[in-house]
Formats: sequence, structure tokens, C-alpha cells
Amino acid sequence: MPFLTQLADVARRTGHPVTEVSGWRGRGHGPQPEVQGIVCHHTAGPAGGGDYPSLAVVRDGRPGLEGPLSHFGLGRSGHIYVIAAGRCWHNAPSTSAFHDNSSSIGIEAENDGSQPWPAEQLDAYRKLCAELCREFGLPASRVKAHREVNTSKPDPHSIDMDDFRAAVAALVGGEPAPGDPGPGGSWTEDIVKQLPLVRLGDDNFDVKTVRGCLFARGHVPPAAYAQVADGLEGWLKSTLCDDQLVELVRGFQQAEGLDADGEVGPRTWPSLLRV
Repeated sequence: MPFLTQLADVARRTGHPVTEVSGWRGRGHGPQPEVQGIVCHHTAGPAGGGDYPSLAVVRDGRPGLEGPLSHFGLGRSGHIYVIAAGRCWHNAPSTSAFHDNSSSIGIEAENDGSQPWPAEQLDAYRKLCAELCREFGLPASRVKAHREVNTSKPDPHSIDMDDFRAAVAALVGGEPAPGDPGPGGSWTEDIVKQLPLVRLGDDNFDVKTVRGCLFARGHVPPAAYAQVADGLEGWLKSTLCDDQLVELVRGFQQAEGLDADGEVGPRTWPSLLRV
């Protein structure tokens, strides 16, 4: 993948003001190899100093870490700064293969790490993530907080990422209100939203559906049913959600960039059923 010279156009689709920081089209630690995820940060910069006082640091780096440190900056007013089109040093080490420096886009939002988030800034944050998901064909589940993909980081502070991702999904058009298929929605999407939660200990026919879907998606290795009476047929007929099934669900969720909690709910069913 070349330098991402479309990023300014993507940012403008949010409706928020955009500044193209001089030289951004050629700025980066080489081209961006791919875009599989989005990482949300806060700058931990100064409490005052205007809309985006951290610009120089994000663009040029800091002692021990050469810039650019992120593709986008996000000011307190909701103003979007396009800083780099190439790879940025914004998340390492990453706990997710979809969210390391070579596979993800970084957004550094101005906040000292304790300040309340202005409504305009949060609106721009959500809309920018939604437009990036559209541009690169990503599900909202691939939008992650820095703290979710790097165990040593706390940012962005106080943002509930489940709520944040739900808002991004709604902006993308993937999650209409319950009972309302919405523009471009379908009756199948509405049915999926009403499917029950499947988790450890459940014993019902919904568990059989999960087993069949996992097998159809190629996430059931032969070792899973090698010791089961009647082999694969017996395994697929089981209605019990046991420890082994939970681990297979976790593997599927990780492969799909979902939260790997081992439970099949409203964020996992669509990927299993491919709706």
C-alpha cells in the first residue's frame, strides 16, 4: 500500500474543519503497508495552549521516538489535522496484529489525560473513525483504544469504547436502532440483532448454530472432534457450550478483530452468519 494521500479527503467527509499540515503527503516512516485497524489515543499534552498544542510533538517526535507519531491530530474544537500519510510510530508493542504500526491508522486527540472531552471533539472523533472504516472497508470492531491493544497505555481516558464503537457503527450504517432496519437495512440484519447471547454453560439449539457456523468458517480443527463419539457429526449435534467451544469462539473473534470474550452476542453473530 502506498502513502495514504486520500486521508485529507476522508477527513473532510466528517464535516469538521480540516488542516493539512505542510508536507503530510510524504511524511512517514516509509509507506503505510496496510490498514487493518484504527487506534484512538489522547496526547497527554498541555492542559492549555489552544486547540492542538501537541502538533509539533506528534509531527516531529520526542526524545527517543522520531515523528510522525500519528496520522491525524484532533483538536479540542473538533478540528482535524492531517499529519502523515505513511507509517507512524503510534502503537508498539501491540497486542493485536490488526493494530500495530504497520497495519493501523493512529489518531491523537488533544487531552491532558484528565480533562473532560468537549462534545465537538468527541463528535469529530466518532465521525473520523466512521469515515476511515468506510474508506478501508473495516468493521467498527476494528476501532480500538490504545489501552485495548497496548497493555502499558491508559488512553484515551474515560471513553467507553463499547459505546464509542456502537456510535461509529451507527454512523457507518451498520447498526440501526432495534426494531428499525433503517436506511438500506434488511429484515435479516434486524433478526440477527434479536439473536440470544450464547455463553459458557448454555445448553440449547442456538449452541448448535454456533458450532455449525464455526465449522463453516473454518475455525474447527479436526482435533476438536477427534475424541467425540460419531466424530464431527457428534460434535456438531452437541447443544452444550463448553470450555472447548468458548476457546474456539475466542479464536474466531480474534481472527475477526472482535473483542475475544468467548461469548456470541450482537457483535459476533453478524460475523458468524456473514450478514
